[in-house]
Amino acid sequence: MAEFLALSGKTLPLLRMWVADDPGCGLARGLLTLATSERMNDTLLKQQLVTAHRDAQTAGEREASLVYGVYLHTHRQYRLTADHLVGHFERWPADDVAALMLDAFPASGDAAYRAHGDALVEQQASLAGPDSWPWTSCLASVRAEQGRVREARRLAEQALSLNRRSGVAVHALAHAEHELGAGPASTRMLDEWLAEDSQAVQSGHLNWHAALQSIACGEFADARRRADSALRREDVGMRAATNWRLVLVGQEPAGRSDPDHVRDLLAAPGGMTEVFHTFNLALALAVEAATEDLEQLAGRAAADPRPDYHEVLAPVIRALAHLTAGRPRAAAETLAALGEKAERIGGVRVEREIIQDTLARALIDCGDLARATDLLHHRTTTRRHHHYEDLLLLRSGPDPVRPPGQPALPV
Repeated sequence: MAEFLALSGKTLPLLRMWVADDPGCGLARGLLTLATSERMNDTLLKQQLVTAHRDAQTAGEREASLVYGVYLHTHRQYRLTADHLVGHFERWPADDVAALMLDAFPASGDAAYRAHGDALVEQQASLAGPDSWPWTSCLASVRAEQGRVREARRLAEQALSLNRRSGVAVHALAHAEHELGAGPASTRMLDEWLAEDSQAVQSGHLNWHAALQSIACGEFADARRRADSALRREDVGMRAATNWRLVLVGQEPAGRSDPDHVRDLLAAPGGMTEVFHTFNLALALAVEAATEDLEQLAGRAAADPRPDYHEVLAPVIRALAHLTAGRPRAAAETLAALGEKAERIGGVRVEREIIQDTLARALIDCGDLARATDLLHHRTTTRRHHHYEDLLLLRSGPDPVRPPGQPALPV
């Protein structure tokens, strides 16, 4: 369990060994299913969890409750998972194992659930005490997302002093150091941490964080190298988020996603199930300056009855289409009109920041330096390294969003 809570590369082999040694242990089977559910079809997923829940009931109520939580979580019933966890923690306070499913609160897409999840983590961390590295790690993550980055860094470092292999803590530290613009110090820290476990669950994601620090410093070749070496073909979101940042400041992107692959993902049954997932696919299209695809996708989102889709996602994608088509003023007006509603695009602060980047680029390209400077003021004044933000505020140089091989777009 310590390896699973730390998101270690040893997790899957150990879980498989646990199930093989004790096939009647419902909790072991349930946790293995939690770790591997994305690779299972619906039939196998249900089969594994029905067996796990049956066996867990013979072990006790806590084990059965945990497996039931896994069932809800793996079926993407995030609000039901969150509701179940509230009851679980009332009966078994500070249960480390249940902490593995806390992402259900932000994944629910409801601001009230997210806030309740934050309060729950604060409560459980207090009950567990400062010597609990799992709960201190979780609290560090909450503080990073709340923008309390210095507190997040302190908590993450405290958790790492208790268990230097805590993947949750090092991830929270990466978020805090992004907000602080730590630059090379952060990339060194991440490289050293990953060197001890190259198979860590978050290896790709932490390399993505390191790539963002390299972009912040203007080390664009290093950012491209990390994206190409650490991100898989399936990591469309992280690759697109890296590449779009590079494109916005006139830099060559790393290895691109195949547009046909992106179109296939959008056409798949789950292609538009989650707002943030769809947004990342839109970013991949924007990197290719696929304006027509973006306009079609914006139309699909606008026709979607879900408020987050037609009120937030549609205008964001439409703004990307405007920018790739050389209409920066329209892009700026569309994004500026969203205001704080852009928060509803999903993801976390580090990920949503790219919408602000896009707005800044559009403002600069239509000649509104004052608004762009004001928009990025908090970043250029609080981050130690902000070469990326400086470049966003430059008007000279090649057009940042021209299609590959095409002349600069008109402004």
